Amino acid sequence: MTEAAIFVIFPLCLGFAAFSDLLTMTIPNRVSAILIGGFFIVALMSGMGLVEIGLHLAASAAVFAVCFALFATNVMGGGDAKLLTACAIWFGLTPSLTAFLLYVSVFGGLLTLAVLMLRRQEHSILASGIPVPHLLLTAKKIPYGIAIALGGFAAYPSSPLVEAAFARLS
Repeated sequence: MTEAAIFVIFPLCLGFAAFSDLLTMTIPNRVSAILIGGFFIVALMSGMGLVEIGLHLAASAAVFAVCFALFATNVMGGGDAKLLTACAIWFGLTPSLTAFLLYVSVFGGLLTLAVLMLRRQEHSILASGIPVPHLLLTAKKIPYGIAIALGGFAAYPSSPLVEAAFARLS
């Protein structure tokens, strides 16, 4: 049961956040709330100690501090900041958190370039009838939830919870 929760909660929430951000340019607060609540349930079910849970909280707090500063300076959206913070708790203060943030940065840069290229071709795309979400072409922001999700998918297999789940299954 615990392993199933580890393999389902995080990826499902990230997938939902990515599609929501693509289609509506918003990430619902409930996604971040489910990620944080789900982490605590999984951590307790898996027998994670209080010190280790504290390190996961510290990772989340550190990411929150940086994201809050970026949000306050209007560099990052609130939904993106909340989602990154909620994801960080699943990685803890481990090398997998660094990998996650690096992946998010790389995918975010590629996503930004792709969206900007699409927006330059807005008239051609609309005239051709290619099904592209309208907000993707007209909004002034980038649906960074997609990059966060891709970074999470790439780094999650090396996270402490997944490695522990695989160890228990072996």
